[in-house]
Amino acid sequence: MATMADVARHAGVSVATVSHVVNDTRPVLPHTRQAVLDAIETLGYTPNSLARSLVTARTRSIGLAVSSISNPYFTEILQGVEAGALEHGYSLLIADPHDDPVHERKVVQLLHERRVDGMILAPSARPRELVGYLGRHGVPTVFLDRLVDGDQAPGLVFDQVCAENAEPVARLVTHLAELGHRRIGLVAGLPGLSTTSERISGYRHGLAYAGLAYDERLVVPGNSEAAGAERATGTLLSLSAPPTALVTANNAMTIGALRAVRARGLSVPADLALCCFDDFSWADLFSPRLTAISQPSKEIGTQAVRLLLERLDSPGRAARTVRLPSSFVHRTSCGCPEKGSVS
Repeated sequence: MATMADVARHAGVSVATVSHVVNDTRPVLPHTRQAVLDAIETLGYTPNSLARSLVTARTRSIGLAVSSISNPYFTEILQGVEAGALEHGYSLLIADPHDDPVHERKVVQLLHERRVDGMILAPSARPRELVGYLGRHGVPTVFLDRLVDGDQAPGLVFDQVCAENAEPVARLVTHLAELGHRRIGLVAGLPGLSTTSERISGYRHGLAYAGLAYDERLVVPGNSEAAGAERATGTLLSLSAPPTALVTANNAMTIGALRAVRARGLSVPADLALCCFDDFSWADLFSPRLTAISQPSKEIGTQAVRLLLERLDSPGRAARTVRLPSSFVHRTSCGCPEKGSVS
């Protein structure tokens, strides 16, 4: 097996120069750097990551903890995180906290004990214990998708990245109102999540903009999962004056809502117009095709990696919260003619 000394002899440079090229610890002249890279390729040299971590105090690994990894939205975020990490020579250790604060705390501790350089997390609805652990141990962390507010992390510094939530939901509501709907229901997410509160806020703003009164009976939590949304939709459809249009607050809940509609022998959009937050790859294969808000999920993942690496390089810099724009994908489940346009 080739060693660093073998590479140095083959390239005609010192072992220290090879180390600087491999570990990116000091600038090396381009032609010298290329000679070292050519020698590495020729000899099949593989850097010893463990030995390097002992020298640099870094493992070049990132811990990623997101619930419902099988959800297409989080799967795309994972793809973005992986691409960003690999681009910068980092590996990933992945865990699913199952939206359980106790399990969340355990998996984060396990990742920390594996000496990851930093973590990227989608926190649960009750992240106080998690935040306390990260703060006590000074773990560089980026929260994605779901934000942690100052009350949950008093005096602590965490970077965050998410999509816009309120304005896109308001747009769905105003679109339905422009189509003549006056009773618009919302299947909301898990209480306590920032995404849930922001999307409810957007729903209320959309109603106000359209001149419609807010009716709390038309907002039912679906708890961010299909079964909960199926129950919530059933509750809405059982009202004495049920909604004529529905907004679902994530892709899993859209599936549950459609099941509830079908179970009652109803159809979309003939009996109920429907718009959803979260586009997904097969949304345009449904009949009707689903009008949706599309989040930049892969970009959320890659942006989270950028923020984490910036934090590792500059631990004392001010915290940043990055919000990325979402887009309105106009299809036919709202009752509109076929257009298929994105804006």
